[in-house]
Formats: sequence, C-alpha cells, structure tokens
Amino acid sequence: MNRDIREIIRDEPLMRRTLLGLLRDGARSVPDLAAAAGCPESEVMTWLMSMRKYGYVTEEKHAAGEDYYRYRAVRLP
Repeated sequence: MNRDIREIIRDEPLMRRTLLGLLRDGARSVPDLAAAAGCPESEVMTWLMSMRKYGYVTEEKHAAGEDYYRYRAVRLP
C-alpha cells in the first residue's frame, strides 16, 4: 500500500538525518539507500529530490555499467 505523498513529504525532515548519515561514508544509489534505511525506493527518491533542492545532497553521474545515479552529501548535520 502506497502512502499519501503528503505523508512522505512531511517525513523528509525526519529522514534527512538518517539519509545523510548513510551518505557520510560516500555516495550511494537510491536502491542502496532504500535497502539500508528500510524504506521504499519511491519515498527515498522523493526525500532525495527535496534534499537536493535545498543543497543537502548532489548527484554524481553514473559510471559506465552502472544503472543508477549516486548521491553524496554536501551538507552534513
């Protein structure tokens, strides 16, 4: 069952610390972050896009053979 987008967006400030903590050791893809945080990939993507908009993370172009962009922390709490 998918959650309402308003609930997902409302959780971003709470999940920011978790996701930035996971990015502390280096860039990771959405599937990696979702698995580590125990959250659906769609929700992690929503949170990352918000965090990207406000300068917390940036994306790295994927290397040859990789299917996903990787995100790295720019501002850590």
